[in-house]
Amino acid sequence: MSTLFGDELLERPRREIAPGAIHLPGWLGLEQQAWIADRFRDWAAGPVPPRGARIGGHEMSVRTVCLGWHWQPYRYTREATDVNGRRVLEMPDWLVRLGRKAVAEAYGPTLPDGSPSAGYTPDAALVNHYDATAKMGMHQDKDERSPAPVVSLSIGDDCLFRFGNTRTRGKPYRDVELLSGDLFVFGGASRLAYHGIPKVHAGTAPDGCGLATGRINITLRSTGLDETRADTEGARQ
Repeated sequence: MSTLFGDELLERPRREIAPGAIHLPGWLGLEQQAWIADRFRDWAAGPVPPRGARIGGHEMSVRTVCLGWHWQPYRYTREATDVNGRRVLEMPDWLVRLGRKAVAEAYGPTLPDGSPSAGYTPDAALVNHYDATAKMGMHQDKDERSPAPVVSLSIGDDCLFRFGNTRTRGKPYRDVELLSGDLFVFGGASRLAYHGIPKVHAGTAPDGCGLATGRINITLRSTGLDETRADTEGARQ
């Protein structure tokens, strides 16, 4: 009966965590996850290696490789001037299409700002790798000029995802378990909500996801930048 009706999915239904913040469990299948994990290894071997960004003199425990635009604290650049000065890889077309599909499934044909979901065009991806001890402090994704939603995809180990409010790093917030294959999209009233990863649950990656250990998180953003406006003002995911 459980296999026939997919009770394991019914136990993790689609949820609106806050206005404009949508959690869609199991959105990516195992084969898709494994394929993306292979792409991550390609990106990590590219011109700019994954690195822990330095904020206030402290190196983040999360290792990040960027596509399209290179994120460094409080701004985006085309070249990774804080790593090796090389230009980051281009944003893959398939990843743009995947982001567009994600926001359409989260919101339907219209985004929270009233624009068509078919027009969503992320131009940057921050691909974060977490080992068993990595964490991400509460922060806002506010280095972008565009108010378009952020799309977050998880592959590998489960994690505790803390999604808060737009005013403070503290309460109120909600804790959400993100598993391999989960999609989380936040825009509209929740676009600037504080969020973070207090804990990764080591050893929970499912067989076949493409990772034996650790967690990959891909966040897609629309920066609102062009070649003549390469800096933004303001933190991360």
